[in-house]
Amino acid sequence: MSQRVYNIIFHTHTISGIIISVLLYVIFFTGSISFLRDEINAWERNEPIPEGYFATVDFDNTLKALEKEQQLYSRDVRFTHRFFERRISVFMSSPKDTAIKEEKGGRRRNFFYLDTEKNVRRNYAENYSMGEFFYRLHFFAPLNFHNRSGYLLAGLVAFLFLFAVVTGVIVHWKKIVSSFYVFRPGTKWKTIWTDAHVALGMIGLPYQFMFAFTGIYFIVGYTVMLAPVSSVLFNDDAQQMEEAMRYEKPVDYAFTGEALTGEISFNHYISETANKWPDAGINGLQIYNYGDANMHVKVMAAPSFREKLIGGGYLTFRASDGKITDEKDPFGEISYIEGSSDILARLHFGDFGGYGMKVIYLGLGFITCFVILSGVLIWLVARDKKNVSRAKRNFNNWLVSVYMSACLTMYPVTAFTFIMVKFFADDYGGDRKQFIYSTFFWSWLILAVLLLFKKSTHFTNKATLILGGCTGLLVPVASGIKTGNWPWVSVANGYSQIFVVDMFWISLSVIAFAVVLKLKRRAVA
Repeated sequence: MSQRVYNIIFHTHTISGIIISVLLYVIFFTGSISFLRDEINAWERNEPIPEGYFATVDFDNTLKALEKEQQLYSRDVRFTHRFFERRISVFMSSPKDTAIKEEKGGRRRNFFYLDTEKNVRRNYAENYSMGEFFYRLHFFAPLNFHNRSGYLLAGLVAFLFLFAVVTGVIVHWKKIVSSFYVFRPGTKWKTIWTDAHVALGMIGLPYQFMFAFTGIYFIVGYTVMLAPVSSVLFNDDAQQMEEAMRYEKPVDYAFTGEALTGEISFNHYISETANKWPDAGINGLQIYNYGDANMHVKVMAAPSFREKLIGGGYLTFRASDGKITDEKDPFGEISYIEGSSDILARLHFGDFGGYGMKVIYLGLGFITCFVILSGVLIWLVARDKKNVSRAKRNFNNWLVSVYMSACLTMYPVTAFTFIMVKFFADDYGGDRKQFIYSTFFWSWLILAVLLLFKKSTHFTNKATLILGGCTGLLVPVASGIKTGNWPWVSVANGYSQIFVVDMFWISLSVIAFAVVLKLKRRAVA
């Protein structure tokens, strides 16, 4: 490689990294938190559930309770358990019987979240949670001010990140092995940051590449690219494109208009499916033509990740006689579109290896956050030279101070939000989503601005670690005071989801205090 080409790649790597550094940090920090999305929701609501929870739900009584609130006859009703939490997603179609008038609320009324243990239904705003907040902030959904502007920004950042990863490998290729084993903590700061950036960047390289690629697929693929793909490959035929991307062929069960006679048990169909595939987990129930003579019941299942990584299956029963009319084996062959989509989702969400895999993803996510910040500090130290004008150096210091304040304050602010939501969100009279937004974004802005006045990245780093460590230790205390589920109580009762969140914050606090002590020893030396 010529020196000119090397310089071009080096500078484009640096500039692309600097441009997206704060946004990329937000994506990885909140994305790492989102690996515990289900656990955070269980902790926040004090609603832990056991494994295989969906199959234990009494759908017979649940549907009877729903019938008292809303006319179900002739509708298609779908229950899904996309996330591992007590509240199940429910969607109901409009009535097929033209004699039934649709109640006010339309589509929004027909989609809700149902707590089957308390028979309480909530809309999206009422069901909003911290897990949902961090998950959606991870791809800038709160920035959708104009159509999908937030998603487009996240897609652009993912694309530039993939570019930065590739150019970073090219820049360090010649010394990539030797530099991996070099770390010189006693030398000047530029050397320290460079060694850490290269070593940790190499450790997280496959993870970073995978996340950049799958992130582009989910964000760019489903926003920017849908229109041109539909235009070029399918001649603007949306229905043809939808059929090509569909996993299963749609089945239309005709509505007869005659009421179903006799009693049926939805729980029986779930049990029959569970017995047929004991190594699969039940994750969905769909009812076609509810209460009609041609009612069909579809029970969906997915293999456990110990048995198979991708795919899903179902049994469809005819309610009039209980016979199976359609079947897909979750352990059988799957289509290319289903397999490719599933594997990309598994790699991106890291939900295929239990808590061990989540710990690995969390660690690699936070390592990537450090790689981002070390790259910014390398950029600053490399330009803090006498041959650089005072005005440029002041601007560089100010820019990095803004970057560091914005990024590092996310740690204590997140812990603070956990505490505030735990104590006050349930009693807040307004919109729960607005409460979480106000708590997080206002505290983030205030703390970041206060630390900016200090104009010291060292102070910002130390202060946020101490604040985050202290506040993080108060998270399990808040849970214990509010619900009585102290960590030892959670262990005794088998509340693994609540215990994992408590231990997550305790572990982060211990690491933060250890880093602060290490910084003190270095300062004394």
